[in-house]
Amino acid sequence: MVELLLGFGLPGWLAWTVAALVSAALILNVIAVGALVFIWAERKVAARIQDRLGPTRTGGKFGWLQSLADGIKLLAKEDLMPDGADGLLFKIAPYVSFCASFCAFIALPFAFDVVAQRLNVGVFFVVAVLGLEVFGVILAGYASASKWSLFGAMREAAQVVSYEVPLGMCVVVPVMLAGTMDLVTIGEKQAGWFTNWYLFHDPFTFVIFWVYVTCAVASVNRAPFDLAEAESELVAGFHTEYSGLRWSFFFMAEYGSMFLVSGLAAVLFLGGWNGPVPLAELLGWSGRGGDTSAFLVYLVRLLGLVNLVGKATIGVLFMMWIRWTLPRLRIDQVMTTCLKYCTPIAAAMFAGAMVWQLLLPGGLLPGWGRPAGEIREGWLEGPGGSPVRVADRD
Repeated sequence: MVELLLGFGLPGWLAWTVAALVSAALILNVIAVGALVFIWAERKVAARIQDRLGPTRTGGKFGWLQSLADGIKLLAKEDLMPDGADGLLFKIAPYVSFCASFCAFIALPFAFDVVAQRLNVGVFFVVAVLGLEVFGVILAGYASASKWSLFGAMREAAQVVSYEVPLGMCVVVPVMLAGTMDLVTIGEKQAGWFTNWYLFHDPFTFVIFWVYVTCAVASVNRAPFDLAEAESELVAGFHTEYSGLRWSFFFMAEYGSMFLVSGLAAVLFLGGWNGPVPLAELLGWSGRGGDTSAFLVYLVRLLGLVNLVGKATIGVLFMMWIRWTLPRLRIDQVMTTCLKYCTPIAAAMFAGAMVWQLLLPGGLLPGWGRPAGEIREGWLEGPGGSPVRVADRD
């Protein structure tokens, strides 16, 4: 986009500013619109699991406008604050949580070169920034002048700090296989048939993917690990005293984080924006052996975008399924799951994947993928928006 703006004669600083604002607006819409859709989907998923209909009034037969109606209701509700609360911390806590979820999207690629800011340490950036969301929860619990809120915040702090250890081990395995922390490169190295996905690279990576799923569910405070809310024990946990718009920001942050960890799983283990079948290459849209038009380049990127969003959405729906299927754990069971199961399994699988990579670097099914060392071609946006072919060797 920057090259396109520069082609119109804009100064460099203005082109970068406009590109940053456009990227921020698009990411904000992903979170806000995604939250509306996922809240409606969760109500429908819960209803189907409990053998009932769910929303059916607002928005027609399927109640698809119910989330929008609830959003309007929250905007109109009075914003209350307890008498003994710390005013400044109470007010900024929801925005701290939301900003952490929002900023982590900066480095998440949605397709080849479709990323707000491509970073060579993208994996580290996403995991580190996502972990900052807990600060908003701690501020909310501390500033609310409520013992229920404080208990929930302390639970969240202990839970997030504990689960970041096995989560980091899980994330390191695809980094080791790809030899880079650049999320775009990790996704591109899984191009081709679905057997190229790191999920199927070796048995150890397959197991560590499910450890990642467990840790990701815990890190975004979803049932059965939602001890920070625990309605059966703590009323509503850290957001007991919140209402109106600020309450909605906590939930936008939660659903945004759910989509983020699902998208990160898709990039690290499930081929990213590459489908199970290399449709673009089979149709001759990859650009090999001839010129590639700008339209085909953008069409391939659109297909990649649909692939990644679809995989991330399936991940979010899986979390909803888990929530309405498994009972909530006790806090001691949550910590036991992390320290006695997830961490040792992640460490063992990391060691196993390292040995496998040393002995069988081609993976479990090396014949299915692209031959090692083959020249691969991608595109970047050149001056005036024209595609520029970039060749690199795996």
